Amino acid sequence: MGKIIVIGGGGHAKVLISVIKKNLQFELSGYVDINDQGEILGVKYLGNDSKLNKIFSQGIINAAIGIGQINVTQKRFNVVKNMMDIGFAFPSIISKDAIVNEVVLIDEGTQIFDGAVVNSGARIGRFSIINTKATVEHDCKVGSFCHIATGAVLSGGVEVDDFSMIGSNAVIVQYKKIASNCMIGAGAVVTKDITEAGVYFGNPARQTK
Repeated sequence: MGKIIVIGGGGHAKVLISVIKKNLQFELSGYVDINDQGEILGVKYLGNDSKLNKIFSQGIINAAIGIGQINVTQKRFNVVKNMMDIGFAFPSIISKDAIVNEVVLIDEGTQIFDGAVVNSGARIGRFSIINTKATVEHDCKVGSFCHIATGAVLSGGVEVDDFSMIGSNAVIVQYKKIASNCMIGAGAVVTKDITEAGVYFGNPARQTK
């Protein structure tokens, strides 16, 4: 069983730690955060980012990004880049209580949480989050550094480009496309292609100015 650290000490990190512990795939060595949050679910604080080189030199080469807040995709990207420069690897973390069906491609660093469903033919890019009870239907394409939030539904054949977030309980109608750097608000319903970066709310979803 290899060792792994979690980057971040907030709510997303807590859920991620729970999934890693339950999966029994890695031994959790601790978490890294700007602030000491104390032990999180029995996992100790290792220090801030300045400790990463030391941690890596101790032979802990695996990491998982526990940063999941809205509008922080660029922050997650920067953290990953810096850690890759050090040499860290980022395995995908897939809850044993998620459903991932046949012929699904999942790239490095992606996280799939409890109750999520990823159906046949779907492709998930690098460092994306498929959060609790989200549904990614057949033949969907989710880009890199995306966040499909709790309870969101991507119907069959939907495409979500890089750095976009689909909010909790939002629904994207089948075969629609979401451009990069979009934020689809909680509960929104997307009924046509979204080709311009921005923030979208409502049913049907409309861009906010």
